[in-house]
Amino acid sequence: MKLTDLTIQLYADGADKAGILDLYAKPYIKGLTTNPTLMNKVGIKDYEAFAKDILQTVTAKPISLEVFTDDFPDMKRQALKISALGKNVYTKIPITNSRGESSLPLIKELAQQGVKLNITAILTLAQVAGVAEVLNPAVPSVVSIFAGRIADTGVDPMPIMQAAGALLAAHPKAELLWASTREVLNIFQAQAAGCAIITVPHDILGKAAKMIGMDLTELSLDTVKLFAKDAAAAGFKL
Repeated sequence: MKLTDLTIQLYADGADKAGILDLYAKPYIKGLTTNPTLMNKVGIKDYEAFAKDILQTVTAKPISLEVFTDDFPDMKRQALKISALGKNVYTKIPITNSRGESSLPLIKELAQQGVKLNITAILTLAQVAGVAEVLNPAVPSVVSIFAGRIADTGVDPMPIMQAAGALLAAHPKAELLWASTREVLNIFQAQAAGCAIITVPHDILGKAAKMIGMDLTELSLDTVKLFAKDAAAAGFKL
């Protein structure tokens, strides 16, 4: 099994320019995503300059760029500006603002204007149902459910993802995305749940490329060798 054998689309999730450009060139990467938190972590200060710089190279695969305001009129302004940056750009809109106010009216308005949207920070089926009611079936969209965060609460995200797929069945241009990936196994879980896309952080993509299909007996031996090497390096005595 190789990453190229997967039927689910792998999207690289990050804001490191070198990592973005390197992964963009990989045939198994079908798209890219980022968000304000990831951009802040790598020290990006000029959002528009970063986006335009990346889009000079990222032209043939979809990329999602997120709004970063809490005010809906300003969110609309940002969304339209982001959308205009390129035909391959999807504008990420959170399902609510930080005050818990629903973004659905804005999502409906933008969808009707033909903006390709990535609806993000979704964790409940009620939220998915709301999105399904306001999407424009004629316009491509992505519905991002944070399966990893659901799992962090002790809840199995698999039934939720499968049910979400059913709620979006009337929208053939809406793609279900497994977000907040925590480990390589999530890639196979997302594929089994019927998701169209999974966003994977750069470090987990590297681990997946290296370890998928590894023989477990060989991996066990490699682990023991690592322990032995580290014990020798530490100079332990007993």
